[in-house]
Amino acid sequence: MRTPRYLAAVATATAVALLTTPSAPASAAPARPDGPGFGRVLPAKTTKISLSVDAAAGRHAISPLIYGVNYAAQTSGLDKQFTVPIDRWGGNSTSRYNYTNDTYNTGQDWYWENIVAGPGDRLTDFVNTDRARRSASLVTVPMIGWVAKNSPSEHPFTCAFPKSAFPNQDSFDPWDDGCGNGTTNNYNNQLTTTPQRTSIEVDASFGGSMVSWLVSRYGTAANGGVGFYSLDNEPVLWNSTHRDVHPDPLTADELWTKSHATAAAIKTADPSAAVVGPADWGWCAYYFSAADDCGQSTADRDAHGGLPLGAWYLQQFAAAQRSGGTRLLDYFDEHFYPQAKGVALTTAGSSATRALRLRSTRALWDPSYVDESWISDANGRKPLAWIRTMKAWTAQYYPGTKTAITEYNFGGLESMNGALTQADVLGIFGREGLDLATLWGPGKATEPWAYAFKIYRNYNGHGATFGDTSVKATTGNQGKLAIYAATKSSSGALTVMIINKTGSTISSTLSLKHFSPKSKATVYRYSSASKTKIVKKSSLKVKSKKIKTSYPGSSITLLVIGKR
Repeated sequence: MRTPRYLAAVATATAVALLTTPSAPASAAPARPDGPGFGRVLPAKTTKISLSVDAAAGRHAISPLIYGVNYAAQTSGLDKQFTVPIDRWGGNSTSRYNYTNDTYNTGQDWYWENIVAGPGDRLTDFVNTDRARRSASLVTVPMIGWVAKNSPSEHPFTCAFPKSAFPNQDSFDPWDDGCGNGTTNNYNNQLTTTPQRTSIEVDASFGGSMVSWLVSRYGTAANGGVGFYSLDNEPVLWNSTHRDVHPDPLTADELWTKSHATAAAIKTADPSAAVVGPADWGWCAYYFSAADDCGQSTADRDAHGGLPLGAWYLQQFAAAQRSGGTRLLDYFDEHFYPQAKGVALTTAGSSATRALRLRSTRALWDPSYVDESWISDANGRKPLAWIRTMKAWTAQYYPGTKTAITEYNFGGLESMNGALTQADVLGIFGREGLDLATLWGPGKATEPWAYAFKIYRNYNGHGATFGDTSVKATTGNQGKLAIYAATKSSSGALTVMIINKTGSTISSTLSLKHFSPKSKATVYRYSSASKTKIVKKSSLKVKSKKIKTSYPGSSITLLVIGKR
């Protein structure tokens, strides 16, 4: 029986739904009080928070791959906003994508149906678009053991739970009533089926052949072909998302056996390509196999040295390199969805939810932050500090392995609240030294989330980007006025990103150390005052290595300071 925690986690991790909830305002204005001053405009409340940047401290490279997106090739107009450095072909549908017939199975997401990808949706279309847009492609390679067989391209589709075999299911596809959802008795009874209804059995050689096929079309990664391959998608959820072909919970041994074989097949087909894994869904999968059911049992974990699943996974790849001489895993990748109610994969929500969304980014790095969700109880109320945890695991168990988060979504992407959160996340990725990240479910290229990316990747409309070397930046209150800074190797300029997460104006003095600035700083701003463009503002004076100014509520401000 599934635990409520497990079901909630699966719902969050696998949701790909049309969001129809009306958008909430990004920052609702407080009601005007009666009493003295009523009837006239009161001055906005202004607080003061000090900021500082030390250009000689905390220096490390910022990977451009942290500004990636899932399915950017299929997001109309995104290339006009900014060049996406890496684009991921991933998600549940890719676990059973058959490159030989361009067919995939929807699994639990939509009535377990085989869908033939049409023009624009095929893997080759995806890679071709990425190449035209100068984006690197990250392609998911199936390793679940089954891929979709040939199927009609129009209704009625081939599906795992056809009405002809299972007539009394709880729900049927409204566009194809011959395909059911695979449950009976008011969703309480899960049906079983034969994998061969929809799929054909394959092994790691299928993944190797898939990579060889891509190399034959585009060349090796070293010669401009597909550069990155993921070891399937969220394997700890296979017995839910793809239970028609993989009903048994994944064990640590199965994860390792399939990962090892598939990674080796990929490296044989293209030794220059980077392998990314395990691409799993969230907290439960960081620590436990599906056999342990998110810690309801520890038998599988105990049988593998008592290590968290992710740490054990790294340990196995390290041992494989020692014995085989070849690095088979280049990026340790886990997905990250904040589990607090109403945050991930949703619209902006209430004022309380919007405030929670802005706080929830602390779970990526802050060792003093206890997650405001069920994770805090499951984790013994220990801080998650996930990026720092990933880097600690790689350093201990497989040194030299890079870190990635190839799915994340903090919600509210249609709103200014979501843009503020996204800008904060991108700043955190750079400061903490994450190596690769791709946003899941990006939405329209004209929505605020895209401007949070654009102010880092194309702030002047002519390809200018945030600096490539992170430097130390501090604030008197990260929760209200966040700051991130970097220098540009091309010009030596200092770029400083300042995010006012509050609804009020904040004044500040920014102090610069170990940097000789020009007399003025160029200012670019994205704010609730203009949600359809990044506005170049009047330059600010730099006097005695200080900049005194105010930052409006709900705004993202970039200062570009030339080197004298």
